[in-house]
Amino acid sequence: MEHFDQTDARILNELQRDAGQSLESLGDTIGLSRNACWRRIRAMEHAGVITGRVALVDPKAVDLGLMVFMQVRTHSHDPDWQAKFNKATRTIPGILSVYRMTGDLDYLIRARVRDMAGYDALYQQLIHLVPIADVAASFVMEEIKDSTALPL
Repeated sequence: MEHFDQTDARILNELQRDAGQSLESLGDTIGLSRNACWRRIRAMEHAGVITGRVALVDPKAVDLGLMVFMQVRTHSHDPDWQAKFNKATRTIPGILSVYRMTGDLDYLIRARVRDMAGYDALYQQLIHLVPIADVAASFVMEEIKDSTALPL
């Protein structure tokens, strides 16, 4: 995007808070007309600043109350293994995020499952799809802060 200003940042902050609000409401909050807001949003979408609009779902309401972080270590770092791992993690619905890491850990996976049996099923599915040297899991006991909003 060629020009990103404070008004764009204010629009993004509002959309991160509630992307479902009307353009009229957004314009009132920002101090712009409905059309001016719409033009700025479209420009940010075309520039790739806004990559999508989603509904945030309460995991407990859909029986996915257990969050797990899986620390993955591998013996292989070749491109074929990485492509297979990437494809496998993208196809498993319970896996929400996958990060390639520095240090002792190769990958960090964040997943949501119903319970311990759900975790075991996810784990079995993953190791069936791609060979992994070691997996350690940590289960979230309390979510203190979980946000999707970027600080702008």
